[in-house]
Amino acid sequence: MSGHPGNPEPLSPRAKLAVTAGRAAAAVSRAAGRGSGSVIGGKVALKLDPDLLGRLAQHLDVVLVSATNGKTTTTRLIAEALRAAGPVVSNALGANMPAGITSALAGGSDSKYGVIEVDEKYLAGVARDTTPKVIALLNLSRDQLDRAAETRMLAEKWREGLNGTKAVVVANADDPLIVWAASSSPNVVWVAAGQEWKDDAWSCPACGGVMQRPGDDWFCGECGFRRPAPSWALSGDHVLDPHGSAWPIRLQLPGRANKANAATSAAVAAVFGVPPQVALERMYQVQAVAGRYDVVSFQGRELRLLLAKNPAGWLETFSLIDGPPAPVILSVNARGADGTDTSWLWDVDYGRLAGHPIMVIGDRRLDLAVRLEVAGVDFRVCETLDEAVAMAPPGQIELIANYTAFQDVRRRVGN
Repeated sequence: MSGHPGNPEPLSPRAKLAVTAGRAAAAVSRAAGRGSGSVIGGKVALKLDPDLLGRLAQHLDVVLVSATNGKTTTTRLIAEALRAAGPVVSNALGANMPAGITSALAGGSDSKYGVIEVDEKYLAGVARDTTPKVIALLNLSRDQLDRAAETRMLAEKWREGLNGTKAVVVANADDPLIVWAASSSPNVVWVAAGQEWKDDAWSCPACGGVMQRPGDDWFCGECGFRRPAPSWALSGDHVLDPHGSAWPIRLQLPGRANKANAATSAAVAAVFGVPPQVALERMYQVQAVAGRYDVVSFQGRELRLLLAKNPAGWLETFSLIDGPPAPVILSVNARGADGTDTSWLWDVDYGRLAGHPIMVIGDRRLDLAVRLEVAGVDFRVCETLDEAVAMAPPGQIELIANYTAFQDVRRRVGN
């Protein structure tokens, strides 16, 4: 399963031109201070050669990773694990639509593996173009409702798009929507990775009936759709492999969710012949992922940067911050990349922050302030990050932000 036939075919003159033009566009974008340039570079390259993504992937053993939460981190953990078996190219910075993926693969001509994070909307199309060996599906929950399909419709699209795929699908057995999406695939490896957020999975994706959820199990009492038996499982601080052996997870990344990401990553690595012990040891190297979990110094204070983009992500993040009286800064924007609809704030249980001194910033700080007011939580609204940090009582500050708010904070603190 691990080898790929032959050496890469040389790129056609058209493909070479597309790659060169894409790199030039990316360089101009970087020089203008507009970010990494990976998206504009990919868009230019795909305009010149619409089949470029497939051509760039043809010599690689490709892994695709998709989910609502955790895909950037899991992509990084899988890439780290597979480096034990050969060179890896990956879209490590999270540019996860076709243009960003094309840009990333254009830099991987000598690589053996391509580990690619894919936006949920584009999974089926990217799978068609790249012929992946493995597809990892972690979770599906409400996110960017103004842009993305409702979760049940997204699961249905995945199910249709992955129907009959030759890829090994490594899927979370604890998320009914993921199980429904993966069940059309002939070769699925089920991982018991857990599911903290259950509010998008109370009705059966197969028939619409009410799901029964005793303990960690789930099933539909009407049509019999049920949780499959997992062959890999997260058990406390260990991964259980298909032989029942327990392998310790030692990560520098915090929280249960990242242990679940590591369990899935170990299952993916095993498909390519990398043993769990080797895979998990390599994952220990990962300290931060595109700024997430970094602790930075700013104005004489320590800030831990945490990204939470939707209700499920906020729930996981609340479980890993230091307890009261640790100060917390919350920042929410609603720009294009975040989704412009902030109604999701009402799905988050902000009551869990009771006892923390809370400062609120970001474009939509007043939307968040109303939500916190209703939750009965004390907070202060601040105009800027600098003001919020100056107001925070002593202790390491936990800073939780959604996508563009997180990027704003990183720029301000020089991360």
